[in-house]
Amino acid sequence: MNNNKWVNALRDPQDKRLPRIAGPSGMVIFGVTGDLARRKLLPAIYDLANRGLLPAGFALVGYGRRDWSKADFEHYVREAAVAGARTEFRENVWRRLAEGMEFVRGNFDDDEAFDNLAATLKNLDETRGTAGNWAYYLSIPPDSFAAVCHQLERSGMANSTEKAWRRVIIEKPFGHDLESAHELNCLVNAVFPESSVFRIDHYLGKETVQNIMALRFANQLFEPLWNSNYVDHVQITMAEDIGLGGRAGYYDGIGAARDVIQNHLIQLLALVAMEEPISFTPSQLQAEKIKVLRATQPSYPIEESSARGQYAAGWQGSEYVRGLREEDGFDPDSTTETFAACTLEITSRRWAGVPFYLRTGKRLGRRVTEIAVVFKNAPHQPFDEGMTASLGKNAIVIRVQPDEGVLIRFGSKVPGSTMEVRDVNMDFSYSESFTEESPEAYERLILDALLDESSLFPTNEEVELSWRILDPILKTWEREGQPEEYAAGTWGPRGAEEMLARNGHTWRRP
Repeated sequence: MNNNKWVNALRDPQDKRLPRIAGPSGMVIFGVTGDLARRKLLPAIYDLANRGLLPAGFALVGYGRRDWSKADFEHYVREAAVAGARTEFRENVWRRLAEGMEFVRGNFDDDEAFDNLAATLKNLDETRGTAGNWAYYLSIPPDSFAAVCHQLERSGMANSTEKAWRRVIIEKPFGHDLESAHELNCLVNAVFPESSVFRIDHYLGKETVQNIMALRFANQLFEPLWNSNYVDHVQITMAEDIGLGGRAGYYDGIGAARDVIQNHLIQLLALVAMEEPISFTPSQLQAEKIKVLRATQPSYPIEESSARGQYAAGWQGSEYVRGLREEDGFDPDSTTETFAACTLEITSRRWAGVPFYLRTGKRLGRRVTEIAVVFKNAPHQPFDEGMTASLGKNAIVIRVQPDEGVLIRFGSKVPGSTMEVRDVNMDFSYSESFTEESPEAYERLILDALLDESSLFPTNEEVELSWRILDPILKTWEREGQPEEYAAGTWGPRGAEEMLARNGHTWRRP
């Protein structure tokens, strides 16, 4: 390509290699004083500004009950940015961002406060050039969504026009079962059309999760094998080595399955199992995910194809930690699980007969999230049994965190005069292969919401389908009583091992 063609390519607005900058806009954060906003949202907004991806006149408005002035709010946001930003803190970037900050005090049922908020946004439209484009981030419990949506509608702040858009960004959980998720969707969609609703699943913003699509569809090497003819089973794991700590009271009644499987892991399953989309436009990508979720169901009988547990005291590395029932604020008679595993089946030509094993838990052996696609053994091996005694199944392992990358496990001859085949690993690491540092998930997702790029946001149908998959498992567990105990620092209860053993499989030890 000559220089002129290269320059023209760089000017092409459709060139996906170029960063897209949000147009005139602002954001209101409800729940701005909460833990999520302080640790994730505010640092992400600063990082976007520091990378030049927000408009020069971007406005940030906090809404909460604290009696703060503009200066108080600026101080709070600055502390959050200094403590949590991924990029270097630069004073000139900060001053430009702080100029567009305001704080409005009020409760969610306070008409006067919301009228004051509407006046504040109108003033910012005039002084900052936000053009009436506003995103409302609901970093609040779901039981407050109705009050906030009602107030936004009543005050006219939810109404989009031909010249100005209004969008709402919602944090999980999206209900606690299918019925409540449907009610929540109806409530939100009564105020905001589905095209203006952005449901955050921060796992979909992770670089390695997006790389699943590149791995599958940009390479001829993998896709021909990505089916039941060659794949034996798939394991999707999200393990944490921490306990509940101060979140015990909040977590009781939610549990590992609702907290992680319903959203994160089922979304990962959809990306691994979906058919190739015609394009990566939001509508095409979401359509393929919906197809595969419609074909997904629990493996029956659920009593044998699932497992759950609660962690007991034990050794987490070199530290002896207390069990769940000793955690402050947790009901010792609670049946809420801290470990959940289930077997799902996809009734499609591509995946018929391939079990998908999903597991998540607290106080497990280490912190790791990975997807392991495990392949069948070769149909014929011209080796004596002793030659391949140390050979396992081939596998492709996508490491989502913490060591982002892709590992391929295959058999290789051991050097020497005898024929002995053992497993070896071919390992791709993001940190070693690319000089660019991956942006935080919330950076990508906040920017996408401002750009009206909804590919990485689950639709209301995806949310309801994921609950349809999980609900039968939760109802079965409700009838079973107390979860099985497992020692802290291990990889879960015995029932999880037995779940796979019935099919002749074993869990990977990441």
